[in-house]
Parts: sequence; structure tokens; C-alpha cells
Amino acid sequence: MMRWIFVPLLASTLLFVPKTSAQTTRPAPTIPQSVDVLGIMRRAADYQLALQAAEGKKTNGWVRSAFYTGVMALYRASHDEKYLHAAEQWADEFHYQPSTETRNERHADDLACGQIYLELYDIKKDPERLKPIQRRVEKLMASPKPGREDWWWCDSLFMAPPMLARLAAATGDERYLTYMDEMYWDTHNFLYDSEEMLFFRDKSFFDKETKNGKKVFWSRGNGWVMAGIARIVDELPANHPTRAKYIMLLEQMASKVKSLQGEDGLWRTSLLDPDQFPTGETSGTAFFTYALAWGINNGALDSEEYLPAVLKGWGALCGKIGACGKQMSDP
Repeated sequence: MMRWIFVPLLASTLLFVPKTSAQTTRPAPTIPQSVDVLGIMRRAADYQLALQAAEGKKTNGWVRSAFYTGVMALYRASHDEKYLHAAEQWADEFHYQPSTETRNERHADDLACGQIYLELYDIKKDPERLKPIQRRVEKLMASPKPGREDWWWCDSLFMAPPMLARLAAATGDERYLTYMDEMYWDTHNFLYDSEEMLFFRDKSFFDKETKNGKKVFWSRGNGWVMAGIARIVDELPANHPTRAKYIMLLEQMASKVKSLQGEDGLWRTSLLDPDQFPTGETSGTAFFTYALAWGINNGALDSEEYLPAVLKGWGALCGKIGACGKQMSDP
């Protein structure tokens, strides 16, 4: 299930990728039709929803939380109440409480579900959709730790910061943005390699090298970061003092990851050493494709430069989805 939790969210972004200018000197890339993109979204989401129902496993940990960000994106794109009801049913099962999967109330993974809870709160202003995650955040803020301690691995920059940005937007309380900024940029200073413009997974990778002598930067981890930036900026006020800083980070990372895309449209697990794991890695590819498309749509990235990479990535991912919505096995 892990590899396709993000496809509906990625696909929703593709719905709005602009046509390239008629004045461009290059042939205009072929933009997928909305009906086809929605078809992929439904296929992937319906398969996963059916699989979860058959498994009967109830969890609001990070895997399901990331999946339901896509379900909500599909609802917004299709206006099909089926997907809204699926997300509401999932959140209702947990009474809008933070996850306890890690057994550590400071762990960012347990806060990812708050992104969906707060999105549902935006639709129905029921305080019970807001209060549990807000109480958890208030408790953390009452005894703060540096970002590099609470958000010590790069994936966490998708799990918690977008939730805090949503909480600030829902409540109008800028304290949540101040807390998010302080935590985020401390983690950035700790894990970001400014020379390579990529994030280490955590401090254990600072001195690691592949067999070919390359630094180790994981595809999925850097994808989490870039997707997280998009979701943070979506919630920030236009005049927020660090908004441009987040966008600049996205621009830096986008420039780097575009140069690392494989000819088949997929990125490899070890970004600087594709030979380490030669098979294309679909979850990282989905994240990067989403973030690049978001950047184009929001004026952060040049369409002529980045749209070919988006469409290559999208085409490669579509080729991995079977007729039933399940990922087809890699060769």
C-alpha cells in the first residue's frame, strides 16, 4: 500500500497544470486530459479503500494519514461525496484524536492525521474536529524542544509542519506558525546539505557513502520534504515573513532533483548513485512529480523548464498502475 498512498494527491495537482505558452520554441508537451487524471485518481483510491475494508485494520498512523490526504484531494477535484464520507468515517473512528501508533506523543508521525482532521474541520466547523489535535500541539508547545530533536528525520517535515500551518489557518493563531518555523528551520539547518541541495534522512547518514563513494540521499525522504513544503505554503498567508524562504528551498531542491530523473521518468532510491538500486522508485517519483507540478501551478517553477519532468514522471507512474488500481510489480 505504501507506494500508492500519494497518487490521488499527485493526480489532483496534474488536473491544474497549465498549458505551455504557444510562443515557446519547444514543442508543447502533451497535458493529460482531466477525465483521464480523475480516472487514475479514482482507480488508485478505490483499490486502497477496498483493500483497507477487507483488511479490517484500524489505524490513524502516518501511512493511512498520508493516504487520506490524497482521498481529500480527490474529493476536492471530483466533488464526489463518496470520498468525503470515506475520510469522515476514518476520522470518526478515531474521534479526531492524534495517533498513538508510535507510543510517543512528541513523534511527528502521530500528528500527520491532524492534516485531514483540520481539512474536515474547514468543511464542517465542528470543534470536536479541531480540539484534540489542538490540545496535543498546545502540550508540545508548553515544553518545546529544538526541531532537530523532535523532527530529527527528514520525513517528519511532511508529517507535522503542514498540520501546524493548517491549525494556524483554522484558528487564526499565529503562535502555531512561529512554532512551526522555529522547528522547521532548525531541522533544515541540521539535515540539509546546501552543497547537494538535498536532505539527509537523519544524522546517521552524515558520513555514509555508497559502494561507489557517493553521499546517501534517499528518494522518498526528499520527496516527503518537497511535498511538505507545498502543503505548508498552501496554508501560509501571502505576507507571512518566511513564505519566500520555503519557496526558495523548494526551488533549490527542484533544480537538483530534476537533474537526477531517469530517462524512464522515474527517480532511483539512492539519488546520487542510481546504480546502487537501479530499479525506478515509485513513491519518491510520485512525491517529486507532485512537488514540481505544484511549483509550476503556484508560480514558483518555470513551466517550460519543469513541465517535461512532470509529464515524464506522471507517465512513468501511470504505467505502473494496473487496471484495478494496484501497483504492478517492477521488473
